[in-house]
Amino acid sequence: MAEQRESQTSPEPDFLSGVKGFAVTFGTMFRKPVTEQYPFEKVPTAKRFHGRHQLNRHPDGLERCIGCELCAWACPADAIYVEGADNTEEERYSPGERYGRVYQINYLRCILCGLCIEACPTRALTMTNEYELADDSRADLIYEKEDLLGPLLPGMVEAPHPMVEGMDDTDYYQGRVTRATDAQIRYAAERAAAAHEVAP
Repeated sequence: MAEQRESQTSPEPDFLSGVKGFAVTFGTMFRKPVTEQYPFEKVPTAKRFHGRHQLNRHPDGLERCIGCELCAWACPADAIYVEGADNTEEERYSPGERYGRVYQINYLRCILCGLCIEACPTRALTMTNEYELADDSRADLIYEKEDLLGPLLPGMVEAPHPMVEGMDDTDYYQGRVTRATDAQIRYAAERAAAAHEVAP
């Protein structure tokens, strides 16, 4: 009786069951290989590819980063270092009270997981499609704030400068600021001229 039950539960292995495991292997053996001619021909990445980080700016040029350090806390590889500082009326880098005075990302540690950009409350930190991060120097793979800041687009003025007159940080985060005002442009120009005069 036990022998009959055993023969019913474990059927005899046949030839096809042994070959099924190699179906993917056999299916790809006769396909033409795809060779990408990198770096001479670069295939575009997917739109949401996680590459090098970027610190974004508001439309008038003030920085979005408020130095809260949430990105550093969220990083599983401990690759981000942030030091916040207080804004003043003479030195305003972002709307509100604080800004990121020091911002570093160590790409020797970064695993490009994207948890930091999920943690950022102001969308200051995003990830670009740039993936060519190799270097022959370990020190050059520690990116400073100047390396990470996004470019100045038309309508932006390099910080520090005052906020748009009559607006507060809430207006900035709600998208009511669209470009730098004449007063901000004038302030930045005067500041640059004064710095040029002081320089030897």
